Amino acid sequence: MSDAFYTHGHHRVVVSAHAERSVADSAAFLLPYLHGDIRLLDFGCGPGSITADLANHLGQGGYVVGIDDSADAIDVAARRHQSGRVRFEVASVYGLPFADGTFDVAYGHQVLQHLADPVQALREIKRVLRPGGLVAVRDGDYGTMTHHPHHEGLDTWRDLYRKVARSNGGEPDAGRWLQTWVAKAGFVDVAATTSTWDYTTKERRADWAQLWADRIRLPRFAARAEALGRGDEIEPAAEAWLQWASEPDGWFAFIHGEVVAAKPSD
Repeated sequence: MSDAFYTHGHHRVVVSAHAERSVADSAAFLLPYLHGDIRLLDFGCGPGSITADLANHLGQGGYVVGIDDSADAIDVAARRHQSGRVRFEVASVYGLPFADGTFDVAYGHQVLQHLADPVQALREIKRVLRPGGLVAVRDGDYGTMTHHPHHEGLDTWRDLYRKVARSNGGEPDAGRWLQTWVAKAGFVDVAATTSTWDYTTKERRADWAQLWADRIRLPRFAARAEALGRGDEIEPAAEAWLQWASEPDGWFAFIHGEVVAAKPSD
């Protein structure tokens, strides 16, 4: 994901959180399609935890290439995940350094929401897929985020985040747009599903709230909020996250859109 548009940036707080993700919590919808010696591209792979896990679900002759246009993220991925079946490269999803038809499957998790032109990125993904190859994408939908007990500060945070993300060219409600984008990019046989992330235990609430309090205080986000004339909302929103996390019956959840679609065979 390009730093020019990536609202979260690649601060260690963000990278550390992403490095905890796995196939089970982020790519379960793709598992039914992973049969045999598949050549798989993980675009916008970040620190590579999902990339490396995906290799465990392929045949012995299969392999995964993870790409991200953040050299820092790729450095972390390469250091943490040494394997003959996984490799990492710095590359932009708008201009992939691979020949036509290189891959059987391309997977992107929480990537399209940050791109100014997701359809063009998907067209480039389509180019490097073989005829009949699959694209699988999963993105959150911030518009579906809900929490309990209700805290007005979290409503302010969500409104602020969506405005900052859109000012960077992204679409934070991307989950609901995935079917539209893949169809516009020329994919067919579109299959759409949804899944959720939830934060309902004391430990998960605390981790999720601290992550967001840290993220919005980082200079990357704060500077953009300031430019939009909303810098004074950052600290109250961060404190709202921490106050909510202390609620004994706190609850937070949201929907992810998931799509699997095929490159036309003819």
